[in-house]
This record gives sequence, structure tokens and C-alpha cells, in this order.
Amino acid sequence: MKIINSRTTSIKISNNVKIIAAMTLIIFTILIALPIAFLENGKGKIDSFNLRDKDIMKSSKIIFPSNGKVKLYHRSEDRVEEIDLEEYVMGVVASEVPANFEEEALKAQAVAARTFYMSKRNNPNKEEKEKGAEICDTTHCQVYMSKDERISKWSKGEAESNWEKIQKAVLDTKGQVLTYDGSVLEYPQFFATSSGKTEDAKDVFSMDVPYLKSEDSKGEEIAPKYKTSTQIPINDFINKINSKYKGVNANKGNLSSLIKILSFTEAGSVKEIKIGNETVKGTEFRTLFNLNSTNFTLDFQQDSVKVNCKGYGHGVGMSQWGANAMAKSGSKYDEILKHYYSGVEIQEINYN
Repeated sequence: MKIINSRTTSIKISNNVKIIAAMTLIIFTILIALPIAFLENGKGKIDSFNLRDKDIMKSSKIIFPSNGKVKLYHRSEDRVEEIDLEEYVMGVVASEVPANFEEEALKAQAVAARTFYMSKRNNPNKEEKEKGAEICDTTHCQVYMSKDERISKWSKGEAESNWEKIQKAVLDTKGQVLTYDGSVLEYPQFFATSSGKTEDAKDVFSMDVPYLKSEDSKGEEIAPKYKTSTQIPINDFINKINSKYKGVNANKGNLSSLIKILSFTEAGSVKEIKIGNETVKGTEFRTLFNLNSTNFTLDFQQDSVKVNCKGYGHGVGMSQWGANAMAKSGSKYDEILKHYYSGVEIQEINYN
């Protein structure tokens, strides 16, 4: 029979307990200390793409270091004004889309406009930055008009009701922005009218953005600039081509053989066009002739070049007239936004 020394066993167990307790204390201390050091070094926060300030996620809200004011640069007046964010969004919605749009389309525009501002506030353009502003009031950024300015442009009979409708759409979505993978969208693009399908950002801006893909956009045929046609005098057309592309030597007799459309985007717009020996992007050609969109055809005539366009704008992101068509069909603003911006979520911002 083997005799066990109960006193020795008790001492060993006691020592083991002390060792386990000490190790537990060390591990607990490390687990507490590391996150604190991590956050103190500023590396435990979530980036919003290239935004300088960091966003801290709290529950379903995004915390921004801000006082909720917009530093707005009025280009025509060369002055900076500080206004409330929601007041600013009202001025943008009232300027960007018709007040007779469906309420859900106005809400979608409000969220997109608010997101656009948040993407700009910490990464303003050079001119705005030099003026001490975050964003401007023109198409260079997004159009803004004050309440008084916008009301003066509406008829007296509908001015107040128009503003109240827009005000409600903005306040119903107060503080809401678009996020992708936990970060505020850096490129919440929108435009007036598509040709029936939006563009992929890589075809227009030469960058692959996961939430800016080509999407169907139905019901836009009623938009005022869905289809447009313009006649460019033949000599003006030739002069612009020869001035921009040296050595092409365009003339009335060789235009149809000199200029050929080479390829199209997924949305059916001109991706590349051949001018002499040069291959030019459709976006560059659109800019050269100030066309409504890159979805165009060229008809070389005796004294002019007829250009037929479908859509109005760069074609990337949310189509405003398409959003209104979706709203008319019963879609809610969140459904509209998630249709045009692939894989996004809608979250609320708070200020600290």
C-alpha cells in the first residue's frame, strides 16, 4: 500500500493555485493595457478612406469631431459662411432637384448630399482650403442656395410649400449618411439623368470604386434632357479637333474616316474614340464639345456635325430622375440609395 502525504499534496496544490492566479493577473493586465495604448496612439479608430479625421463607430452611429456647422465658400461673393449642416442640406436639395419630385426621392437626395459634404469636409479642394472653407456652393462641389434665394426663384403660390416639403425630407433623414464597410463614402456621386443605365466609376473616373457600379435606371424617359440633339457648325468642329489634336489635319472631306467610335461602356456610352492616330476617352471628347453625356452618336453632315445624346451628366452613382422614377413606383429612400450605391448602409452621425 502506498501512503500519500496529505500535507505535501496540500502544499503543491496551494502553490499551483498561486501560480495560476499570478498568470491570470498578468494576462488580464496585458489585455487591458494593450487596447489603451493602441487607442492612445490613434490607431484604434476607423478611417473613412482618405479623411484626415478619424471616425469612431458607436453602435449604429458615427461620431464626428465637429460642431455640426458647415464652412461654406460662396464663390461669386468670395466669402465664407458658417451655417448649420441640416440648413445647408436643405439648400442643396432645393438647388439640385425639382421640388415636385417625390418625397422619397427628396429624402434620397438629402442623404446623398449630406454624405457628399461629409466626404469633403476633411478633404476640401485647394481653393476652398485656402479660403478656410470645406465646400463651395457651385457645381464644382454641389449647388447650394439659401432659403430666401431659392424661394425668390419659385412662383409665389408654391414657394413656401416647396420649401416645407424639402425641409421635411431633410429633417426626416436628419444626420443620416451613406457608409461602406463601416466608413463614410468618399465618392457619393450623383447626376441628373441616365440613358437607362448608370456608369461604372472605372469607365468615367478611371478608378474602381466598389459602390459605384453600373446599375439599371428605368423610367427616365420623361426627364427633360433624356434625349437631346445639337448641331455643331462643321468649321467649329474641325477647328476644335485640329487645335486639340495636333497633326490630325481634319477637314470636311475626311471627318467620317478620321473619327471612329472604338468601344462602349457597360451602360452603352462611348468609352474610346479614334481621332486620326490617337485613341481618346469618351469623357475627354464630351468635355471638348461640352456634350450632355458620353452616350452620344455623331452624324457628319454637309455643313455641321449632328450630335445625339442620351442622359445628362457624368452618369456615375445616383441618377436623380431615376431616383424619382423609383419613388413613383413605390420605392423608399433607403431602397433607392442601396440600388444606386452597391453594398452601402445608412448610418446616423453624432458630433463630439
